[in-house]
Amino acid sequence: MSPYNDTFKALADPTRRRIIRYLKERSMTAGEIAEKFNISKPSISHHLNILKQAGLIDDERKGQNIVYSLNTSVFEEVMRMLLDFFDKDKKDENLNLREGDLDDGKEKS
Repeated sequence: MSPYNDTFKALADPTRRRIIRYLKERSMTAGEIAEKFNISKPSISHHLNILKQAGLIDDERKGQNIVYSLNTSVFEEVMRMLLDFFDKDKKDENLNLREGDLDDGKEKS
């Protein structure tokens, strides 16, 4: 399975994209993030866990709070992969990348 599957799955949801936009501005606690939405705190927690599993955000305990921040290195890696994907000079590499990223990694018979 492609390492990018979790990343793209996480980015596919509009709520998670909004969370990322807020975290782009500054690090925030789950409560601060939840205040920006009209959904339950458990739902926000679920979205934060998906973003964290995809490596898009980091969390750090500060006292009684957990502060979430954007993991820019993952975004840089995904952007690099996308730019390489569309780079005409890397056509052969892109074909291999496309096959590896879109299938589940199993051999075809």
